[in-house]
Amino acid sequence: MDYLHTMIRVRDLDAALHFFVDLLGLVETRRKDVPQAQFTLVFLATEAGAPEIELTYNWDQDEPYSVGRNFGHVAYGVDDIYAICERLRDNGVTIVRPPRDGRMAFVRSPDLISVELLQRGKPLAPREPWASMPSVGEW
Repeated sequence: MDYLHTMIRVRDLDAALHFFVDLLGLVETRRKDVPQAQFTLVFLATEAGAPEIELTYNWDQDEPYSVGRNFGHVAYGVDDIYAICERLRDNGVTIVRPPRDGRMAFVRSPDLISVELLQRGKPLAPREPWASMPSVGEW
């Protein structure tokens, strides 16, 4: 059996692409518009051939999708957890679980999907402002 992708529904495709591509650094691997059913599928990955996230954009969705912790989260290994959290924070993304331990952080996509960031290799030494920053909300 092969892992293929994780699908999440997004209400604002441009905002979701800004978060996942511009801020997190994923690349669009393929896209499929289905006009007769009024939806678009956009597949993103860390690189071609890697596991993907499928963003499903239903053209007529006006209301936010319901969100629950039962979805869980998507997770990415990162080279410098502090640098990516700083870039996300500087672009208006709330760090819901700061990387106080130099190893793990959680953020939310524009559609409130939990995204876990894990430091590759050994944790980085704790540093401010992250070490004393409280968690907010839920992840």
